[in-house]
Amino acid sequence: MDITGACWGLQGAEFVLTVRALKANGDFEDYRSFHLKQEYQRVHQARYQEGFTLAA
Repeated sequence: MDITGACWGLQGAEFVLTVRALKANGDFEDYRSFHLKQEYQRVHQARYQEGFTLAA
């Protein structure tokens, strides 16, 4: 994380360290699958529940 000219905020630095730890432990693919499922539910599933129809 010691890159010339880089300015890290706490949230960004924590994320980078978390991803590095996940890769080092071999857990990155499991995390990625979980993250994609959560993103799908948050963005798409809640919007397009039963009873909601798109206009033609």
